[in-house]
Amino acid sequence: MSRQFVTEAVMMAIYGQLLVPGSSVEYIVPYTTILELYELRDSDEPLMNIPDEDRHVKVKIGELIAYFEEPLNQKKIRRCLTIPWAKSPAIVLGEQARVTVINSVDNASYGEIFDPIETELLLASQREKIPILTDQIELIHRIIDGGVPVTVYDIDDFEFAVEEETFRRSH
Repeated sequence: MSRQFVTEAVMMAIYGQLLVPGSSVEYIVPYTTILELYELRDSDEPLMNIPDEDRHVKVKIGELIAYFEEPLNQKKIRRCLTIPWAKSPAIVLGEQARVTVINSVDNASYGEIFDPIETELLLASQREKIPILTDQIELIHRIIDGGVPVTVYDIDDFEFAVEEETFRRSH
């Protein structure tokens, strides 16, 4: 059985290790985070502090967009977009990684503390009963401080998170 995590599409572009995990992993990705890839790719704002890294990440974002736009993958994504909370069939990202797009809906339940994409991550995590994987330390702190009932892992702890989720599912 795959380990599952809710995450943003951009995390897969920034952190290449997510595409080559040591065991089977499925990422549940809100559709709005795929739309955000286009904004990030076209933005003049740097995503990374080092110019070479920023160029590299923007190339990876472009590659991920192109992959999602391939006809079969695009068809899979479109299948989930007519019904709120519907999920696409899995899209293979490598030997051990796959992504499932979820048509999440921001219902503003966390609107004061979290932005719309963060809210969708939280709601998807709660709905699917799987942890969030993020690199946003301030988001992790707001989740903890707000007492939001989700499990969240820092992306730097990805290997630990995969092992931890394996342990939880086997006990």
